Amino acid sequence: MTTSAFAVNLAASAGAALVVMLVTFAVALVKGVHRIVDIAWGLAFAAVALVTWVLSAGYGDDGRRLAVTLATLLWGLRLALHIARRGRGHGEDPRYARMLADAPGSPALYALRKVYLLQGGLVWLVSLPVQAAAYLPQGADVLLVAGLVLWAVGLAFETVGDHQLRRFKSDPANRGRIMDQGLWSWTRHPNYFGDFLVWWGLYLTACASPQTAALTLVSPLVMSGLLIWGSGKRLLEAHMKGRPGYAAYAARTSGFLPRPPRRQPPAPRSGASGSEAG
Repeated sequence: MTTSAFAVNLAASAGAALVVMLVTFAVALVKGVHRIVDIAWGLAFAAVALVTWVLSAGYGDDGRRLAVTLATLLWGLRLALHIARRGRGHGEDPRYARMLADAPGSPALYALRKVYLLQGGLVWLVSLPVQAAAYLPQGADVLLVAGLVLWAVGLAFETVGDHQLRRFKSDPANRGRIMDQGLWSWTRHPNYFGDFLVWWGLYLTACASPQTAALTLVSPLVMSGLLIWGSGKRLLEAHMKGRPGYAAYAARTSGFLPRPPRRQPPAPRSGASGSEAG
């Protein structure tokens, strides 16, 4: 890897993520809702991938560059489109409404610091494997193939999960019910688990050299932390836990890693307590 060229890429990709977030912030002020920043999350990754692909020409292996760029673009654009379609016609996201209701000083400037600039920084950090892989001179190897396979499984997992949830919610008969079908019977968060696989897969594409493997390990670790303990699983479950039927669903369904649902204990027979003795 050419260190000086990669350093330029790091700066340019930070600029690309920043531009996407600042433009989204301006649009959010006009529309009066900050939920559109979730659309910008995928778009910012796509912007970083495109900038990296252009700047890495002549430095990294062309096949690896193209594969990693297309993988990131497909993931980012699919996610942005899905979130845009899901949020159409809705008002502000309750998470941002609560945050800004307690904002010290100007809510707009608080949102800029705590949401847009923070997410732009996270995009830059999480995308390090995408940037590093594009500058590797090695051609296709086992790790590249394994990474792309893992990426594909993750993308399929979250795409199918999102489709199943959208179809479930579109049926008026399911209003107020907890989605517990398809992939959602194996994990409470198939979309987050899919993202988890996507970013560990993209990390593997940057592991052709020990240096890039060590440099970029922080990225999938940070993404995993966000999905499981940060703004993903933890916050969503805090929002859902009071809904009727959710406790039973959580008791039988894995919190993250997919597995068959647990069997429900049989209902006690009429007139029987915990023991039949006496």
